[in-house]
Amino acid sequence: MRTASFDKLCQQVATLKQHAEQFDKAKLFAKNRYMQAQPSLFDRGVFTTKSMKLVDYVLEIEDEVNSLPPLERRHAHNYALERIGNQVQAVFNVIKSTPIWEKENKSTYKARSKTFNKSAPYQQAVKQIMQPAHELYDELKQNHEFERRLVLMVEECKLRMQNVGPVKAKAINLEILALHGRLGRCRKAISATEEKIQIVEKQQLR
Repeated sequence: MRTASFDKLCQQVATLKQHAEQFDKAKLFAKNRYMQAQPSLFDRGVFTTKSMKLVDYVLEIEDEVNSLPPLERRHAHNYALERIGNQVQAVFNVIKSTPIWEKENKSTYKARSKTFNKSAPYQQAVKQIMQPAHELYDELKQNHEFERRLVLMVEECKLRMQNVGPVKAKAINLEILALHGRLGRCRKAISATEEKIQIVEKQQLR
């Protein structure tokens, strides 16, 4: 299901595509021997596309957006969004860091400064989908890790009780009770975080 945040991201990518097309028409790399000798503009870790045309990379971004995993596959969904964000930033950096482009298109650049003055609109479009769910997933992961450690600590205490006297065993038992208290609070935190995630996901599906 499409969301308002997703639609906004699509609009931002469409705007980026227009700027990439204008950039390519300027043929800024035509007289640059170093750039002409390069097989592609970006590292393979960012794009699979090999081209000296900026718009070809935006086409890959469009493909990534169109094949975005559903929200139900939260980890794959967030990973894909992070990749899209990095790709958008990379394309924008090429445009932003080319003085000739900025000079030749000064009037156009100023006229569209509200939508393309910085990379912020593109990053915000991605973040609006990822946040705050992304932070909640991290919180949930940390809570589960804390739960795992507490369970291990309880098991270790139980093993220690097998080889000690009554007095020491009583002290260890008190330690176990304290750990169970912490474990209970940790599991409540996990449940609370899971509920928050469900609320966020429902809002995103509207």
